[in-house]
Amino acid sequence: MATQPSEPDHVTERCSNCGGETTHDVRVEIRTESQKEENAEFSREPYRITTCSECGAETATRMNNA
Repeated sequence: MATQPSEPDHVTERCSNCGGETTHDVRVEIRTESQKEENAEFSREPYRITTCSECGAETATRMNNA
């Protein structure tokens, strides 16, 4: 079962590519980290995905770095 990304929300934050405070689209995706098919269901992790509305730079941050 694949999980679809959430709808983006718009927030203002610093863009490391532009160097300024810009509006970003923010969404959460569940990504599979394992390349092995038999372990894929156990390697799904949430990621925060931000996309700068000025330059289009995208950043993915794993949300549970435990």
